[in-house]
Amino acid sequence: MQRQTSAGKVGEHRTVEGKRVLVVEDEPDIGQLLIMHLTDMGVDARLCSDGELALRLLLSEYWDLVLLDLRLPGIDGVEVCRRLRAEGIAVPILMLTAKTSELDRVMGLEIGADDYITKPFSVMEVMARVRATVRRVDLERRQVSETSVVTTGNIRIDEARREVTVAAQPVSLTAKEFDLLLFFAQSPGQVFRRVHLLDQVWGFGYAGYEHTVNSHINRLRSKLQKADPANDYIVTVWGVGYKFNDAPAATDQNSLSAEEDHVA
Repeated sequence: MQRQTSAGKVGEHRTVEGKRVLVVEDEPDIGQLLIMHLTDMGVDARLCSDGELALRLLLSEYWDLVLLDLRLPGIDGVEVCRRLRAEGIAVPILMLTAKTSELDRVMGLEIGADDYITKPFSVMEVMARVRATVRRVDLERRQVSETSVVTTGNIRIDEARREVTVAAQPVSLTAKEFDLLLFFAQSPGQVFRRVHLLDQVWGFGYAGYEHTVNSHINRLRSKLQKADPANDYIVTVWGVGYKFNDAPAATDQNSLSAEEDHVA
């Protein structure tokens, strides 16, 4: 694979300058190519070739982004991603995969990856995704500093710390579950279709993956109800989508149980 000339405006490079990015890739040519282009943009980039070492680095050091190959020696990228999210590590993850089936892509998204890039890929596309992800995260952090805590019903959401308590109990959420809950809590009572949730929470490019929303909502609803059994905070509106109910112990005649989500 030949090196391509870096593209993008100087201002775009400033968005990633000084950021720490871990590239987890066991193919040396691809890994070194990504490192060269990241370094050209002013990124502090490090290459790692196996899952076990990657997990140790990601758990012990601060990183702004990780490019994570799906197939790795030792533990694979899916398991690395799963363990990071289980530990509450919210580092943005761009998954690199040679697999093209919908099932593989959905698996990566559902375990907490922020985006995926299918091999063979354009290095320019990868760099563009890196810049876009860093810009999004920086913007979210600036917004969080302005309005840090959202309280609704028995739920308290600390955006800066990315912590959630329900009925005074701490609830552990994955990165996407947290984003989904925050989005709902900021618009209580408003009904959202799955495609709108995909666009707003997952971002552009996930059309057709509405069932990913179902899976995340079912897990999120289960965690909220475990902490506060008297309330059903996320309800399903028949034939439309989902809405957030912040009224304690409220019921909704249009809502369905989590088990019925697949027919909504």
